Amino acid sequence: MKHLFLMDPIESVRIDKDSTFALMYEAQDRGHEVWYALVDDLWARDGLAWVSARRATLAKVQGSHASLGEPREMALGEADLVWMRKDPPFHMGYIFNTYLLDAVPAPTVVVNAPAGLRAMNEKAWALQFADLVPPSLVTQSMARIRALAEELGHIVVKPLDGNGGEGVFVVRADDPNIGVIVELSTQHGARKVLAQRYIPEIKQGDKRIILIDGEPVGAIMRVPQGVDHRGNMHAGAAVRKTTLTEREREICARIGPPLREAGQVFVGIDVIGDWLTEVNVTSPTGIHEINAFDGVKLEALVLDAAIRRWRQSEG
Repeated sequence: MKHLFLMDPIESVRIDKDSTFALMYEAQDRGHEVWYALVDDLWARDGLAWVSARRATLAKVQGSHASLGEPREMALGEADLVWMRKDPPFHMGYIFNTYLLDAVPAPTVVVNAPAGLRAMNEKAWALQFADLVPPSLVTQSMARIRALAEELGHIVVKPLDGNGGEGVFVVRADDPNIGVIVELSTQHGARKVLAQRYIPEIKQGDKRIILIDGEPVGAIMRVPQGVDHRGNMHAGAAVRKTTLTEREREICARIGPPLREAGQVFVGIDVIGDWLTEVNVTSPTGIHEINAFDGVKLEALVLDAAIRRWRQSEG
């Protein structure tokens, strides 16, 4: 098979942390062709999507982990599987690229499916499952955010397009900085944000659960360190081994089917306490950590699921 990975510069990846590298290496290990391209080099002409791509040969040696061939113009339909693995932020440029991915013809399969990438915002999509998420408000009204803080006492304010814990504020109703925080978050009322009840269980950790084709296959607990409230590995959270609770299995059972139906093969969800807080469809991570704790090989399961979809598309 031929796999085309659309991603950030491969030279900068940490091979012991990067889930995309794990997927690429697994494909190579099976004897498949691995091609690499930058999302910025994606283009379309007369209804067909193209990219400037290079054949990649991978090695598990940091700094010498990717040997690249000469670039050539490749129609995305030449590949069997196209992996959209561009890291956030999720902005209009990302959305424009998903429009080009819509033009990829069958039987080529795009993982994750571009329509789902557009529709399933990390912060907002989960809000339709009102009983699974903490009390939530999406608004650009500074007054409404302050009123929610007064009502709940302790809230979290997040940008809808943020990632890695960037721009996440924890604030109490009586915090002397609440006015400044609300102004910064909403850009003085010009940008919508998500405000939610603060979940004190964050002190025990933020659980990342990996779903493959809608089924949970593993999890890690990311525990904030020091005074930092963020359970993100990018923000320095410590990673711990964990298992799933009955509540977490209920959450997965509820959201798994619509994710699968939308072609979201590889998804990472975040749960704090009993509450779903984020659904990450763009470029989830956590493969290496779960593999190390649980003695599994999640990249093989992801590849198997993607190949099943390709076989179904092939008819």
